[in-house]
Amino acid sequence: MPEINPLFSEHTVSDLDQAHHLLKNISQIIQILNEKNAKLGTSLDRILRLLLDYLGVEQGSIMVHEKKMLSVVASTRAELIGMKQPLAEGSIAAFVAKTGKPIFIPDISKDERFHSRNGVYKKNAVLSAPILQNGKLLGVINATDKGGDKDLLKEDIAYLLDFSSLIISILVQQKMQKELQRQRNILKKKNQELKRQEKLRDELYRMLIHDLKAPLAEVVANLDIMSYSIADDNREFLESAQIGCDRTVSMISNLITINKIEDGKIKPSLEEANPASLLEEARSAIKGLARIKSVEIITEAQKELPTIFLDRVLILRVLQNLLTNALGHAPGSTNITLGCHLLPAKQKIEFFVQDEGSGISKPQSAVLFEKYSRLSNKQDALIGTGLGLYFCKLAVELHLGKIGVDSEPGNGCRFHFTLPLD
Repeated sequence: MPEINPLFSEHTVSDLDQAHHLLKNISQIIQILNEKNAKLGTSLDRILRLLLDYLGVEQGSIMVHEKKMLSVVASTRAELIGMKQPLAEGSIAAFVAKTGKPIFIPDISKDERFHSRNGVYKKNAVLSAPILQNGKLLGVINATDKGGDKDLLKEDIAYLLDFSSLIISILVQQKMQKELQRQRNILKKKNQELKRQEKLRDELYRMLIHDLKAPLAEVVANLDIMSYSIADDNREFLESAQIGCDRTVSMISNLITINKIEDGKIKPSLEEANPASLLEEARSAIKGLARIKSVEIITEAQKELPTIFLDRVLILRVLQNLLTNALGHAPGSTNITLGCHLLPAKQKIEFFVQDEGSGISKPQSAVLFEKYSRLSNKQDALIGTGLGLYFCKLAVELHLGKIGVDSEPGNGCRFHFTLPLD
């Protein structure tokens, strides 16, 4: 029977014990990592104890890197927890943090690079290793005072580095939780601010309705009374004043309705309507503007069109806005055609407004129906604020329809929208 080498046997048993010890510590660290709602300091303190136990040392600490400082978050010396150390300081931990490399000092009392430790520690060997993630410094681990009659060896630094990867997991997890909480707090504040602004906006709209409609109605009424007695040579000024009031009321109504539609506070009040009569009603409301610009509005309605269910007020305002927009860009002594016809294959009715203006380019067409988009920078009362076409888009889509424009520079514009018959 072969003889067993006692040294080999003793070495193998030692390695097995060390491996068993390592697996046990890793298992405990994994349990710590999986604990929910655990505080960072508490988790790191428990891991530090396991690390020191594995290395067989009595004292050590874990420091976190924060704004050019190292802050002690776990330590065998309770009085050190919370202390901060500038990276500019000439300490071992600061040296490791700046170089990003671990350091082993067999006898720190003989190393002139670092300050004396004033007899606080029993032994002179020191281990210090950086905690890194993707090359970025997260902190530093320190260990000293190995138990028994043996001091730390340079080989122990490998164990220190192995454990640093586990510590990274906790630091990163904690950082992610803090960032998530920060983002939640930001979102909460933004939501509160949005609600506050929405409330202020609603109050502003109510104020606009209350404070502007009444005086405007009074102005319109007085202008109407004046129209019976004013001389013909001054009638042009009176009509301009009436048109200005009408445009102001229209813009206020657009603004209020747009925001109600955006907030989902308006649903179409459907009623049966004759498409041809809608055209005449819209033309009648705009004919004063057309006369001032020497533009004629022609209606073209297909014969025997079926009736359609729609919100009469909203669709009339769509037609009026499209006509007003066309008038704002139509040259004098030209025609604007307002029409509608059936699209049998699609079971839809198409309304359109065709002008003889200068037309628009494709880039302009792409943004035409966006909020506050304008075709012109001219200060023209008929061009308005850019809300008219945006209102048209919202009102048509509220009816499950579609709106668009066909145009080429020099050939005018044809605005059109379709509404379903069902």
